[in-house]
Amino acid sequence: HEREHDREISELAARHSEEMERLRAELREEQRHLLDELQQQMAATHRAEQEQAQLQSQTLHSLELEALRLTLNNMHTSQLELTQSNLRKEKETALVELREMLNDKRAQEVAILQSRHQLEWERIKEQCLKEKEDL
Repeated sequence: HEREHDREISELAARHSEEMERLRAELREEQRHLLDELQQQMAATHRAEQEQAQLQSQTLHSLELEALRLTLNNMHTSQLELTQSNLRKEKETALVELREMLNDKRAQEVAILQSRHQLEWERIKEQCLKEKEDL
């Protein structure tokens, strides 16, 4: 009876050992499977974070480019307005100078015509006097 009992204990111990080994193998397989899943999830999360960072970087770059474009556009507009203002002032100055020049020329021509008129009037007057004397 004792031998049979020892044999049963041995068998139970062997079955227990086999069962423990089988459970350990299942546990290792399940751990490996969970570890693979976790690594895949981490890789997917990493890819998603990289894509998000890249998208944010592109958005920031686009915003910076737009800000630069607007700044350049504003500078260009300001430069154009300044150039127009300068051209307007130059045009007004040139017109004033031209008006003054034309007024001076007109005054000179009037003076010349008055002088000619005076000379012609005196010549005619002298001629009249001469003709009176002759008569």
